[in-house]
Order: sequence, then structure tokens, then C-alpha cells
Amino acid sequence: MLNRIFGLETEYGLLIHEDRPDHSPTWFAHKIRDHLFHVQRRGVLDLHHRGHDEPPGNGGFLTNAGRIYLDMGHLEYASPECHSLTDVVASDRAGDLLLQRAIDELGFSDRVSLIKNNIDHETDATFGSHENFLVSRRFPFSRHGMAPLITFLVTRQIFTGSGRVGSASLQDAWIQMDRLLVPPSTFGVRHGKDLPFQISQRADYIVNDFFEWVQHNRAIVNTRDEPLADPNQYRRIHLLLGDSNMAEYATALKLGTTGLVLQLIEEGHAPQDLEIDEPVEALQEISQDQERRWSVQLQSRKTMSALDIQERFLDCALQHCKGQDEETDWVLAQWASVLQDLRGDYQKLIGRVDWASKLWLLECFRESEHLDWGDPMLKSLDLEYHNLNHTKGLYYGLLEEGRVPRLTADALIRIAMEEAPKNTRAYGRSALVKHLLSGWAPIDAGQPTNSGGLFPPYVINWSIFQVRGRPPFPMPDPFRTYLEEVRTHLESVIA
Repeated sequence: MLNRIFGLETEYGLLIHEDRPDHSPTWFAHKIRDHLFHVQRRGVLDLHHRGHDEPPGNGGFLTNAGRIYLDMGHLEYASPECHSLTDVVASDRAGDLLLQRAIDELGFSDRVSLIKNNIDHETDATFGSHENFLVSRRFPFSRHGMAPLITFLVTRQIFTGSGRVGSASLQDAWIQMDRLLVPPSTFGVRHGKDLPFQISQRADYIVNDFFEWVQHNRAIVNTRDEPLADPNQYRRIHLLLGDSNMAEYATALKLGTTGLVLQLIEEGHAPQDLEIDEPVEALQEISQDQERRWSVQLQSRKTMSALDIQERFLDCALQHCKGQDEETDWVLAQWASVLQDLRGDYQKLIGRVDWASKLWLLECFRESEHLDWGDPMLKSLDLEYHNLNHTKGLYYGLLEEGRVPRLTADALIRIAMEEAPKNTRAYGRSALVKHLLSGWAPIDAGQPTNSGGLFPPYVINWSIFQVRGRPPFPMPDPFRTYLEEVRTHLESVIA
């Protein structure tokens, strides 16, 4: 799409199918990571500290230029930088397949399942699916400038949500008010309602509209200024509110519509006078609305439906973005289609919108087994929708039945497991990782070390790398591949 770099970060749940397991989920996560790097040699592990919570060997970059690592015990996959929706969907699917194949090769498939969702029904924990969008440094990164973005994000869950049974308990977090941090109970915010089903998994866990921290005070927009690119030219919009999507269509529409709204804001064309009175409260009320009226109160005291608000954004995008490239026109057409279908029977959305697909499956099961929504079996089926094992996951059952439209092909996903997109700097980083795997440096991935205090053989970050004996090699422009420059740099190292 036009002037846009996309990226996804996905944290996976791990479900153990044993009443009294000998090992913890974290133990299995370590085994899966080690198999990917040590046995399959899918990439190179970090040999340096990336932070206080990322010691050497915690994770590393892959040959497709993405990353796999452990985050608070969870396996997490970060896609490479992508310049198209096709690439980002394929790269996202590649991460799922990489991890599932490791489980199969390890012989763990009957013992554990990787669940691509955002909640643990037992502990009430949540794990994220973070979205990254590159914007110009001139982007109006202020509360006023991003007001249209907040309105769009709060209401887009009607087609991006993955759905869940029940609701979360009151969040142990703090809300920022001017320069003060106050508990959510100050505003009467509460969860734990006896809800049968809601359309978003993450909504209950968001407590701020803007905030710098990622954990415990999750915000709609994370305000940490970490562009991972030239800070004079770029800023990275980092979103925490989204659900992990199984449907390729939902992933593409989520990223594509958000990218177009960012463009409208950058160009000064975003719809005005749609600022929501209480964005976090509205986010949760939309998700929990059992009648699916999805009403929102604006600061003007006017009430609008999330559907009407989304159509206002669509109208602006049609006026200012239509015809600029093929992917944009696909997003606009599908955006219009899904909004139209949301006004009718939700079953029209099966295969395209995750919450609708899941709700239909659960309703069919409830009717056939004569269950009420409180039956624990429904929470189990909720998780199975997100199971990455193609023989067990309910989403993949819909796929086999021909109910799910594809945006990629299996062959393309297999390529994305090995290769980076060829039109971003990920391509150059991929060449570096493959070079290191070829045996240039004495890399013992089983024993990450910083060589007794000396500089390790290599250090790789998103926007820079350094190989021992050579100066750092910066890659500040995500739109450049740096392929020839990286190859020349590495050849000079050999020389």
C-alpha cells in the first residue's frame, strides 16, 4: 500500500493436554524455540543482552527476517517489515506454521497445543497481538491529532474482533488523568459481568487511550517513541488493542483499513467531529453489546452506531484514496462489503470475521448438545477455534469445508517461512542471517555468550547490525532492501 510498512507481533498461548503435566508451558516454549534454532536452523539466536528481560539466547532473527523469542514465558513471533497486505498476511501465517511444525517434529502434538488467541480462561491473563504501522515524522502524534484514529480503532472491532466466551475480571491497572494515575474503580469501571459472548478478546483488558507502558496499563495506542527507523523521518504507530485473527481476510482488512485511516490523518482528510466521549468505556461496551447495536456517545453528546462511524471513515477513504493502487481498492471494496453485511445476519460473515465464525460454531454446538452459555465446554471450544494444529483447530475445519476465503496460498506461506519480502530492508537482514548460518562465524547457538566480555560475533537489531571486526551497519530506511550493500559489507568482513 502507499507509503506504508506493516508488522505484526503475536504472542501464543500454550495449552498442555495433561491433568498432571511434568513440565510447565514455559518449558515447552523453550524446547520449541531451541528446536527452531538449534535443529531446524531457521535463524540465529541473539548472543547479547537485548534488555533486562531478554538475556542471550532468548530469541533471534529468522531467515525470513522476522523474530521468534520468549516474552514472559510466551512464544512470540514478530513478522518482518512488509510493504503489502499480501506479504504481511503470508508472513503472519508463516510464523504459525513454523511453530506448529516444530511441535510436530518434537513429537509434542498430542501433549500441547499452540493457541493463537488473547486470553486464558483459567487465569484471566491476556497476551497480545500488536500492530505496527510506519508513518511520517510529521504525523500529528498528539491527543487532538490522533482523535480520529482512536474513534476508528474503538469501532473497527465490529469486523476485526475474534470473539470470546464470557468476560474478564476487573483489571488491576491504573488510568492516566492529566499527570495523575488513578485506579479504574474511580470511574466505576468494572468487568466480570455474566456475559455469554462478546466480539473482542482484548477490549476488557484495555484501560487507557494513550500510555507509554505496554504491560498492566494497556492502552489503545502505545506512546513509546521507538520508530525502529530514522527518527528524523519516521514514527511507528504501535497498537495494543487488536485481537489475534485466524481469518486471513480479517487480518488484511484490519491492517488495510487502519493503514488508510492513518493516510487520511497524514493528509488532513480524516472525518471530524467524531471524537468519542469515553473511548475505553466505548471499546468495552461495543464488545459486550449482546444486541449488537454498538451505540457510541460522542463528545458532542450525539449518539452514533459503530457501523455509521465506520461508514463515515469509508466514505472519506473512497473520496481521497480510491484508485491509488490495487490493494487500496481491494480494501475499500471489502470494507464496504463487510459493513453492509454487518447490518444483516451475522452468518453472512462466517469465514471472513472471526467473532462471527466462532459465534456460529458455538451456537451450533449449543443447540445440538442443549447447553447454556455457562457450560465449561464452550470455553474449551473457544480455545479450539484458535488451535494451530490443522487437524484439531475449528478454524481449519471451516477452511477445509470451503467456508473461508483465502488471501494467500499454502505455497506462498511456505516461501514466507524461509524468505523475507523483497521490497523492504527485511530482504537485506535475511541475507545477513543466511550468511551467518552458512558458517562464517563460530556460532554455537546452544551456548550463547558474549565471549568472556568481548564483542560477540554479531549483534542484530531491526535497524542496525554489527559483525565482529567491522563497524556497525545502519539500515534506517525500511523501504530500502540494502541487499547489495549488505552483501558488500559481508564480503569485506571475509576479506
